[in-house]
Amino acid sequence: MDETLLDMDEVTLELTDEELAEIDEIAFRDHRDNREAAIRELLDEWLKRREE
Repeated sequence: MDETLLDMDEVTLELTDEELAEIDEIAFRDHRDNREAAIRELLDEWLKRREE
């Protein structure tokens, strides 16, 4: 993983309506409507796929 990414305090993303709907679905289903937790889950999955 790029070590410079670990020093970042903030990231800005542009998401499609479909991606936002997926985040809301995961938040409702798995995280008691916590959108931030759903985003962290998807980010973790994305980072793991990048490592492969």
